[in-house]
Amino acid sequence: MRFLTPLRFSILLLLILQVRVAFPQSIDLSKSQIFSPTDKSVLLRSIEVLQNEVGKRTGISLSIVKKLPKNGQVIVIALESELGKLPEQYRIAVSALPDTKSEGFKLVSVPALRSVIITGKDARGILYGVGRMLRKAEMTPGKLLISDRLAVTTSPRYPMRGHQLGYRPKTNAYDAFTVAAFDQYIRELALFGANTIEILPPRTDDDATSRHMKTPAPQMIVEQSRICKSYGLDVSIWYPNMGKNYVHPDSIAKELAERDQVFASLPKLDGVFVPAGDPGELEPDVLFAWLEKEAIVLQKYHPKAKIWVSPQVFRPTQKWFDAFFNHANKEYPWFGGVVFGPWVKIPVQKIREMLKASIPIRHYPDITHNYAAQYPVPHWDLTWAMTLGRESINPRPFDEKAIHNALDQYGIGSVSYSEGTNDDVNKFVWSDQDWDPEMPVMETLRDYSRLFFGLEYRETAAQAIVDLEKNWRGEVITNDGIDITLRQWQMMEKTAPLKLLQNPRFQMGQIRAYFDAYTHQRLIYETELEQQARRALVSASKNGAVKAMREAASVLEKAWKEPILTDYQQNCHDLADSLFKSIGAQLTMKKHGAMSGRGNFMDLINMPLNDAPYLLDQFKRIEKLGSEAEMLRELYQTLHRTDPGPGGFYDHFGDPESWYRVVPNLSWEEDPGSLQSPRIGFGVGLVGEEWVDEIQATGFKGQITPRAWMKQAKTLYDQPLRIHYNNLDPQATYRIRISYTGRFRSRMKMTTDDGQTIHDFIQTGEQPTFEFNIPKAATADSKVTFEWTCGEGERGSQVTEIWLMKQ
Repeated sequence: MRFLTPLRFSILLLLILQVRVAFPQSIDLSKSQIFSPTDKSVLLRSIEVLQNEVGKRTGISLSIVKKLPKNGQVIVIALESELGKLPEQYRIAVSALPDTKSEGFKLVSVPALRSVIITGKDARGILYGVGRMLRKAEMTPGKLLISDRLAVTTSPRYPMRGHQLGYRPKTNAYDAFTVAAFDQYIRELALFGANTIEILPPRTDDDATSRHMKTPAPQMIVEQSRICKSYGLDVSIWYPNMGKNYVHPDSIAKELAERDQVFASLPKLDGVFVPAGDPGELEPDVLFAWLEKEAIVLQKYHPKAKIWVSPQVFRPTQKWFDAFFNHANKEYPWFGGVVFGPWVKIPVQKIREMLKASIPIRHYPDITHNYAAQYPVPHWDLTWAMTLGRESINPRPFDEKAIHNALDQYGIGSVSYSEGTNDDVNKFVWSDQDWDPEMPVMETLRDYSRLFFGLEYRETAAQAIVDLEKNWRGEVITNDGIDITLRQWQMMEKTAPLKLLQNPRFQMGQIRAYFDAYTHQRLIYETELEQQARRALVSASKNGAVKAMREAASVLEKAWKEPILTDYQQNCHDLADSLFKSIGAQLTMKKHGAMSGRGNFMDLINMPLNDAPYLLDQFKRIEKLGSEAEMLRELYQTLHRTDPGPGGFYDHFGDPESWYRVVPNLSWEEDPGSLQSPRIGFGVGLVGEEWVDEIQATGFKGQITPRAWMKQAKTLYDQPLRIHYNNLDPQATYRIRISYTGRFRSRMKMTTDDGQTIHDFIQTGEQPTFEFNIPKAATADSKVTFEWTCGEGERGSQVTEIWLMKQ
């Protein structure tokens, strides 16, 4: 036997250490136990969470010991203040890490003892430390492994990090949740750093109950509050002013009695969020006088609770804002701060300037909607708006980080606005960003995939989620990546165990992948059918108008008479049924009991994607004309609807090809809520209706409209909309034809950059198209910028099409 010399031994040891550095090892915690010197009341449910979540994924039962094992193999859970009770090796491992702040934690592996230590600055810190361990652990049946290099010390950047989980019919899934489902969902959000859950009172701008509710709403909100208390989380309640009168003593007494009953029933309540509008429009003097009375009732049962208010109104005036901020700056003892959320006209940067530094701002980000939203998908293709709708399954991880990081520094954190499980991925990304805005999105997605899908899907599922977001980039018809995204999900399907195939989160990714690919191929198919139909119409002068129209109609009807990819469509319906059974996701109205416009995108899966509705409607009209000459003339006009004539210009501002004419102001990254910049809008607009749940070719008085009218450029409130033209003929005189369509029916004024008025304020929404002469002086320098503004208190300006016609 050869013995190593001291020099050889040192060299060998160095090599071993180098290998260890190059190739990190795992600590096997499969046979470990849990030890904690911390009082059980402080730990709350943290140890139970660790035991339950490890057990679900591994089958391992982690037992609790009252005495620290001498041989290690232990998960130590303690407050930082109690580190002195631990042996030196454990203390050294933890003390080597930087200090933490409130709600922070340290998570470190101790390879020599085959152990892991979780220490929290406070009780919440322990829960979040457990969450991070679960996110980083390698859990497979019979195995619990952790990296021997694990060393995390972190504290949240922002003190408020939460999500609204409203138990009401308007949501696309929450009203079908059981108490156990809410417990699990709240727990999972906490694993990613959430510390606040916002609930809703039994009476809102919604029905009192739904067919899905298994527990009455008054009882469920008590359970939601109790669950949060058991985890040590904060509870907020969104409480709109639904009463008809907040001045008359009898009305006030009735409203206070309701709140007394609700507040008294809740085991824990830390804040009340009252929107100034949507619903409950009140003048600021009335609003704050009422809130002072409400605060007395609130603090009778929850002495430390505060009331938060958003300046959220549909048609605000400067006088309204002046009064609101005058009250907000008075620092009433019951006033928690201002909420920045949807339909708040003033940019949060400006709100921060208008408020005293001592008054906090809470973000209320809309992470749940795709359009008609606080943060719509930028330049979303009309195809998606028509089929996936306003509230589909919508993972937008990179968008959410960009939105968060653009505005986070102006507040103390956020409680997101959510309408159900459709925004599940967005919630976890947002919580991670509220904890640490430098957190890479991919790290969140890898943790999400590892924890909810399994270790082997850490990378593939994370990338597949990103691919779903990429499906929404650019024009659908040229996005070949959509079919690649489906193949990524299909490859996971082939090897996935049954348990994963039945996992609702996995199914949400699957249904989007199949839906997107089906829609992409259907758009290609229907676009070609329309081109064939138009070619048939060109022959009308030769073959006769009626024959040409019937041939064109026959071609267009192939879209539903000869459908494609019916297996993809069936997969979507099967997954929708499964999601309804597992988590109550309501993706159709008739079968699953969804509310219109609230996640029922499966109802829209076969929405026509070309101009067939408009063309077929025109054929019916034209066939009723009295002569062949009239029919041919009207067919020509229909085929060449967008022709501006010789030397003219035509632009549709829903198309990327025309968007370059829209003066941008700020970039999307600077202004994701487009409060100071133009955005894309959807919808034609119906007379007498401010809200239409589906984007389809129906508008004004119910007539069938061109597809182009469903998408437009718009600005919000009184922000000007500017559209620029150059390369004009300086000697020419122009006439402008404009289509004003969209959701808003504003009074709009149109001027030019040299101060000339093209038209004074006119009411839009009654008719789509107007024509005006352009003063020759406005285009004499070969260019012109048109500007639209709307009156004070209006909701915005919208422009769909422009024909600039040479006279």
